[in-house]
Amino acid sequence: MKPSRRLACLSVLTVAAACGGGDAGAASPKTPPSKPVAPTADAGAAHGEAKALFESLCFTCHGLTGHGDGPGAAALDPKPRSFADVAWQESVTDEQIQKAIVFGGAAVGKSPMMPAQPQLKGKTEVLAELTEIVRGFRGK
Repeated sequence: MKPSRRLACLSVLTVAAACGGGDAGAASPKTPPSKPVAPTADAGAAHGEAKALFESLCFTCHGLTGHGDGPGAAALDPKPRSFADVAWQESVTDEQIQKAIVFGGAAVGKSPMMPAQPQLKGKTEVLAELTEIVRGFRGK
């Protein structure tokens, strides 16, 4: 295998591993995501967990600035979504963002390279905080 091809394959595998690998069989893509709930006393903990998840999983492809320029993005086709895109932000609901997070890109008609995060199903406060992180990149 050519070194450049080996590097591309390794990059894709690294991205899949960093994104949690996702377990497509763990959750049915037809199951709707949980609706966001009003913040509670645990909102601070949920925010911290969401921030840590974004910085350890999502940034690999979407980058710490949300522009789709993370370290694994170069090996991906199609390229990861830029969360700064105002038109995209206006076109997507919070529920769609959360469905993409929990069930993966293929569940929302996007790239199957975005793995599912089924461990977040039912963690409504963490999903709401992750959605706020995504929304926070709008126009930046």
